[in-house]
Amino acid sequence: MSVNPLQPQPFFADKNRAFWNLQSLGWLGTFVLRGASGVANGQELSFLVPVLISTVSGYSVTLLMAVIFRSLLTQRPIITWGVSIIAVIASAALCAFIDAWVFATQNQSSATAGLQLFLGAFYLAVTLLGAWSALYYAINFFLTVEEQADQLQKLELQASNAQLAMLRYQLNPHFLFNTLNSISTLVLLKQTDRANAMLSRLSSFLRYTLINEPTAQVTLEQEVETLKLYLEIEKMRFEDRLRPTFSIDPAVANARLPSLLLQPLVENAIKYAVTPKEEGAEISVVAQPAGENVRIVVSDTGPGLNDIVALPSLSTGVGLANIRDRLFQAYGERHSFEARSTPGGGFSVTIEMPLITEDPMKVAA
Repeated sequence: MSVNPLQPQPFFADKNRAFWNLQSLGWLGTFVLRGASGVANGQELSFLVPVLISTVSGYSVTLLMAVIFRSLLTQRPIITWGVSIIAVIASAALCAFIDAWVFATQNQSSATAGLQLFLGAFYLAVTLLGAWSALYYAINFFLTVEEQADQLQKLELQASNAQLAMLRYQLNPHFLFNTLNSISTLVLLKQTDRANAMLSRLSSFLRYTLINEPTAQVTLEQEVETLKLYLEIEKMRFEDRLRPTFSIDPAVANARLPSLLLQPLVENAIKYAVTPKEEGAEISVVAQPAGENVRIVVSDTGPGLNDIVALPSLSTGVGLANIRDRLFQAYGERHSFEARSTPGGGFSVTIEMPLITEDPMKVAA
């Protein structure tokens, strides 16, 4: 996945750089606040010297603390917290000793006792380093949780893609079973020219459909072209008994949907509407806008649902259930699927799904 240099990157995208930015800005802010507070309280500018030394000491000591804390992140909690507290106290004592020594050196005439200086500096150092440590662990905890959430999202995406791929691959043997059975019938009838022509068109159909990844989405226009290629194969078997019609509103021609989503519906219509009737049947594919959705209706003039149930089934059982599963994987609850007999005979399936015209794979990249 390419990174756009002009697109703002997350602050913690580079953890090492984020640490140094926070470390430098944090201690710079500490120096400015302490210095401004001293000047506001009437301190001379020379007061900034011990503040600067204290800031440099804190900056350096926290770098060592960061190394220690980093090694403690994967330890048991009792070890992590115990060693961390010891590290904070030891570091605060070191910073307090440096601060007290600098103050005593700069103010040799001061009557403040050395222990008193040390305790005052120690209290400030413990507060400051304790806050630094808490922030360090809080940020690392946040990054750990965020990383786990990202990994979970990737695993869910991989699982979803695997499910989509499995559903798509189920269609291949289902379709091939019926088509090869038709070719076998033509061979038995010694209609070798028609069998060869059907094999040639089958090859073209498979080449066309296998170009796309199993999880890819295509435009409705491409899906219709695939259906027409499939129907050319079946047309050789049923001739005038198979009468397909298409009515695709140009407003939804670029709507995206999972590839080969409609093919099982047309295949079922051929099997249950065209095959059992001597005069054949009409198969209609209609697509039009429905608010912010696209509505697709695949219908036929066959015997309808009741008669279909009574017919012996040679199906591999992946038709309508496969489509429902693929729609749910692609759109979640943002779709509807309805299969019913039409008045006066026939069967129709109505699908409504979001009208999306952009490739989600390209958008994610």
